[in-house]
Amino acid sequence: MLLNPHEYDPAHFDAETRRLLRATIDWFEQRGKAKLTEDYHARTFYADFIEFAGKEGLFSTFLTPAANADGNPDKRWDTSRVAALSEILGFYGLNYWYPWQVTILGLGPVWQSGNDVARKRAADALDAGGVGAFGLSEKDHGADIYSSDMVLTKDGDGYRATGSKYYIGNGNVARTVAVFGRIDGVEGPDQYVFFYADSEHPNYHVVKNVVPSQMYVAEFRLEDYPVHAEDILHVGAEAFSAALNTVNIGKFNLCFGGIGMATHSLYEAITHAHNRVLYGNPVTDFPHVRREFVEAYARLTAMKLFSDRAVDYFRSAHAEDRRYLLYNPITKMKVTTEAQKVIGLVADVVAAKGFEADTYLAMAKNDIDGLPKLEGTVAVNLALIAKFMPAYLFAPQEYAPVPTRTDAADDEFLFRQGPARGLSKVRFHDWKAAYAQASHIPNVALFTEQAGALLELLTQAAPDEAQQADLDFGLALTELFTLVVYGQLILEQAGSTGLDEQVVDQIFAVLVQDFSVAAVDLNGKSSSTEAQQAIALAALRKPVVDAARFDAVWALVRDLSGAYAMHP
Repeated sequence: MLLNPHEYDPAHFDAETRRLLRATIDWFEQRGKAKLTEDYHARTFYADFIEFAGKEGLFSTFLTPAANADGNPDKRWDTSRVAALSEILGFYGLNYWYPWQVTILGLGPVWQSGNDVARKRAADALDAGGVGAFGLSEKDHGADIYSSDMVLTKDGDGYRATGSKYYIGNGNVARTVAVFGRIDGVEGPDQYVFFYADSEHPNYHVVKNVVPSQMYVAEFRLEDYPVHAEDILHVGAEAFSAALNTVNIGKFNLCFGGIGMATHSLYEAITHAHNRVLYGNPVTDFPHVRREFVEAYARLTAMKLFSDRAVDYFRSAHAEDRRYLLYNPITKMKVTTEAQKVIGLVADVVAAKGFEADTYLAMAKNDIDGLPKLEGTVAVNLALIAKFMPAYLFAPQEYAPVPTRTDAADDEFLFRQGPARGLSKVRFHDWKAAYAQASHIPNVALFTEQAGALLELLTQAAPDEAQQADLDFGLALTELFTLVVYGQLILEQAGSTGLDEQVVDQIFAVLVQDFSVAAVDLNGKSSSTEAQQAIALAALRKPVVDAARFDAVWALVRDLSGAYAMHP
């Protein structure tokens, strides 16, 4: 279930994919932990990693869609292996996951474009070892793409672009920079444009790195940057949709980066704690320490189950099945905040050890808070999730079962998602089926009762017009809904992988607690009514306690002690 670099051999992938994933692990392991931590604290730019990736053809193989692969069968956009590499890079640190992530974002508008010249240019840049950047955010506007100050003025058959972009990963070195702006003198949606820029152009000026990190998160400025017809990727409403659809593609990888970071942190923490004696006892003999480790393991396993299952829906999506549009912001919002919790739990156990400069945990603790804030805040993604609530809970429809998708296929639909609207019309299969199949598991049964309370609240004490406009109340309500969706995909993946039901029960013991916490939060909202408060508080449950189950899961955690340690 958990990534262990010492034993990693993803046999379900083709030979070239396995080679590249293994080569990436070997590069980090041979480089060693001392170099990893030294470069982190010295804020050394990761040029050596970008050089390695270019030499191996890592990004070009994994991020070139088949349509631009010139017949190379190893090149495709395959979400299952994109996810695998995201997890590996996160395992070795957010700073190595980051240039991969922002390259994905930078390529999104290009691969969605019908501009064949620009597409070939991007493919050639990847072949040459180049990386990408997503020129969307601005210092004064953030990601408010309605208010861009990147202005294109007419210049003969083309344009001249002038303006600044901020928080642009890889903005110092990217050969493919997809830049969002607006055309001067044009009003309404027609003003928007995405165009192709290159950081090596003399009119492209890197101002500074805006973060104190190995990561180069650039502020750059274009001054009379020439934009020709062959540089235009999208115009009008299409440019607007390309921005949102690119984020749909890119933010999915945040969950796997968080899984990798949490996994490495767990290995390091359990190995330290299980071999440390305090007050005459091994640290892991203390009941509260075992509880924290078991909870961390349960949360991490749940993260992995949900995210792996979400891959299947991503890869199987088409114009009539866009269920991935709900699962995607949940991977972004929920899984990344779960990664925070896992790392917080194990950091609490190891205490002072987690601050030492030669530990992975010191890096992970410092960086993990960034993931929930990238590609839309938690609140932004919760607001997006809320759009799907009525259809998901109350209007299921039949779909053919979605299989496990690890086949070597090109996920070309991701680059023709179409207009970024109509979310309320997306339909889902019956969520209750997964819960019914696992109803014999005690804590799944309890959680199902809590899900029923959510339905009761929405039907018998539905939010009135004022509450529907109250974002604070709405976010609390959506937290409850998110847990129901999260549990569904966890159960689907647990069933298909044959996961031990004791682990499933322990996972749902955590989810029962989380639902209770969220229900208390809803109860306390200033606008909640007495009827809503009564239903919310009636949904509180204590998880089913089972000492034998707990001990069995603890044994799984204990056995991780010494299972992995990075080469020094």
